[in-house]
Amino acid sequence: MNVSLTPELESLVNNKVKTGRYNSASEVVREALRLLEEQDIIKAMRRDELIQEIKKGTDQIKNGQGIEIRSAKESREYAESVISRGRARLEAANRKNI
Repeated sequence: MNVSLTPELESLVNNKVKTGRYNSASEVVREALRLLEEQDIIKAMRRDELIQEIKKGTDQIKNGQGIEIRSAKESREYAESVISRGRARLEAANRKNI
């Protein structure tokens, strides 16, 4: 298989080989493809997790566990509440990891 690269990408590959971490341009390309595949798998996992969270939310609404927002003011207040709780959880997690 032959692959054409832009001059910028060819330079990147050559520089990777020059570092000594890779023995050839083929090794660089194989590593890049492996990482691309890994990235695709991670994206698919995140998508599946998001779909599950959406399903969970729609099921909660169907079961009457949702909240009704009737005005822009209520919407802003609720959004601010969610943001505030999220920030508090993030700060607590950060303190826990210190």
